[in-house]
Amino acid sequence: MTKRRSRVTAALFALIVLLGTSTSYARIDGSPVAARKGLARFYEQVLSWGACQPYATDAKSKGLYEREGIQCARLHVPLDYGNPDAGTITVGLLRRPAAEKERRVGSLVVNPGGPGGSGMSHVANMQPNNPVGKRFDVVGFDPRGVGASQPRVQCLTDAERDAQRLRPKGESATATEQENKFFVDRCAERSGINLLRNVGTRDVVRDVDVLRGALGEKKLSYLGYSYGTRIGTLYAEMFPRNVRAMVLDGAVEANSDKVAASARQAQGFEESFQRFAGWCAQRDCPIGRDAATAESKFRQMIEPLKKTPMQVGDRKLSHSDANTAIIQAMYTDRLWETALKGLQELKQNKGTTLLQLADQYLGRAQDGTYSRIQDAFVAIRCVDEPPIKDRATLESNRRRLLELLGNDTIPTDETALGPCAFWPAPHTSEPHPPNVNGLPQVLVISTTGDPATPYQSGVELAQALGARLLTYNGNQHTAFLAGIGCVDGVGTNYLADLRLPETDSVC
Repeated sequence: MTKRRSRVTAALFALIVLLGTSTSYARIDGSPVAARKGLARFYEQVLSWGACQPYATDAKSKGLYEREGIQCARLHVPLDYGNPDAGTITVGLLRRPAAEKERRVGSLVVNPGGPGGSGMSHVANMQPNNPVGKRFDVVGFDPRGVGASQPRVQCLTDAERDAQRLRPKGESATATEQENKFFVDRCAERSGINLLRNVGTRDVVRDVDVLRGALGEKKLSYLGYSYGTRIGTLYAEMFPRNVRAMVLDGAVEANSDKVAASARQAQGFEESFQRFAGWCAQRDCPIGRDAATAESKFRQMIEPLKKTPMQVGDRKLSHSDANTAIIQAMYTDRLWETALKGLQELKQNKGTTLLQLADQYLGRAQDGTYSRIQDAFVAIRCVDEPPIKDRATLESNRRRLLELLGNDTIPTDETALGPCAFWPAPHTSEPHPPNVNGLPQVLVISTTGDPATPYQSGVELAQALGARLLTYNGNQHTAFLAGIGCVDGVGTNYLADLRLPETDSVC
């Protein structure tokens, strides 16, 4: 019998589908040898490292790229690996040289997730004295079409993104489809079809191998978080013998069953919300002292925002913003205090903190500019996965979600065709289980209370890769280099000295 799920799951789920991690792996056409044909000039290029300020693209990166001890460069890669003479694009790079040069191992390439996250900003924001930074040049890259990489995926303007957040969600499938078509048309107009057809993970993986060559590394040392585990897994498939070491933390779903994967992620957020509710119940909690009724009280609190968004200075807090704020807070229990403050403010007809949490999730800076991570997320997903173009399949998926979640509140716009149904470029990958013949043993880290990339996904990825699994008992999304001594010790020992635990272990 299917357990009945809390109704907050459906409210969160509608946003997770739109904004969350992509969930299938892509089959790469061709072999490593074929992939490198005609690419020698890219692999052999000399990187010109210099100041990072010119690479800033928004308010956040402007501040980060002024920090000391970092260097930036541009990696030149083909726009289309199938036709490398047809034009080039650049991938933005940022590195922090190893603190202990006499003990330097090499370069560690890092991706923070997304898809659409900036590896450059992630590395710039890392503590200079972090464990791996002593032994490695830590290199972050902005995947093609993202951040400082040129050209960038651009779809909605800042004003259009603000307006989108204020429109009601889940009330009309027709309205949702119209909004999706508008989004796709703007993507094609402002980004160009040639870029959109070549921003998938398939091409990012090839860029990573070119980066390995340009860094002078015979084999790749790689750290990937969340969607970054997908990049790592695809790299392991395409270039297994080019892997020296790989830490994959917060695995995206390896299951090609997208409905089951989405249900698992929705359940992960629900369970995180229930843990938050139990924590909140021990304090001055606006959603009550009974975790079992917390979700209904939360829905009651935000229901008025559907019709009347709350004025916050010269902006407004919408119903979807309030949901997004709670999603953001579920990524780590370190944000629970902030979420509590936001709910307490909401009870007093104030929305400042919840709006700040939503802005943090959506990449909006205080000056009103957006990071474009949401544009890149959709663009990458739409070329990574086969689109659903018929409503019958959507309805079948919706019914299956009802069955899996035991929930009758899946929003009606879940039967609307998504942006990928209207995407102007074909998808370039097909879902399949990972196939990594020849891969050395790598390390997968999975956190028991991770809502975005549920624990079981890490278990399954470790099995698929023949990897060693490190379990962290905690409530957060990803764990490595977050100041958790046990996790940092295991990961650093492996990356630096290739010493893995003899068996799967727990921190």
